[in-house]
Amino acid sequence: MKKVIITGANGMIGSLIVDMCLSRVDVAQVTCITRKPLALQHPKLVNVVHDNFTDYTTITEHLQQQDICFYCIGVYTGQVPAAEFNAITIDYTIAFAKALREQNASASFCFLSGQGADSSEKSKILFAKAKGIAENQLLALQFAHTYIFRPGYIYPVTPRKEPNSMYLWMRRLYKLMVKIYPNVGVTSVQLAAKMVAIGFDGGTKTIYENADIRA
Repeated sequence: MKKVIITGANGMIGSLIVDMCLSRVDVAQVTCITRKPLALQHPKLVNVVHDNFTDYTTITEHLQQQDICFYCIGVYTGQVPAAEFNAITIDYTIAFAKALREQNASASFCFLSGQGADSSEKSKILFAKAKGIAENQLLALQFAHTYIFRPGYIYPVTPRKEPNSMYLWMRRLYKLMVKIYPNVGVTSVQLAAKMVAIGFDGGTKTIYENADIRA
């Protein structure tokens, strides 16, 4: 029986992963670290409300004896200033990963990154460079298994309030675009299901690009 820990559980992908994990018979417990309480209640669910995403010393006990982590915290480009974007994308990720790694050397870490992440860390595009830095620092921690997922556009199967007009148009055009260019993106359910499958069953590679996720 597995113990799973999830961040970003209030988000589109994180919430789907929570539901998928709770429904599995091989899961004993699902711990969600969130800034605000989840609306969901379940016998397997432990919801830890925590507001400091660079310091986990006060909730160390909840990081112990975890088998699989799904890290889904993120922010859209342009939604916050560049410095804050870097803090959320890089600093939050590595602070949590380090705290978890200290308690669980044998855990699998599944990281929701994004298409275009630049492993060379030289890109002039904010998103690409920040994600590349986060990926590299995460890999350096040497979890037993690290899996990085780089989806393109994520089509929300359940309609939501879009963060900006670009995402609104992408949602409207996705079903047409994906017929012409299949790797333009994935559905939210495809992505969450792939992350869960790899997290539990393992994978043959470290980085899963959009085409790998669709496959």
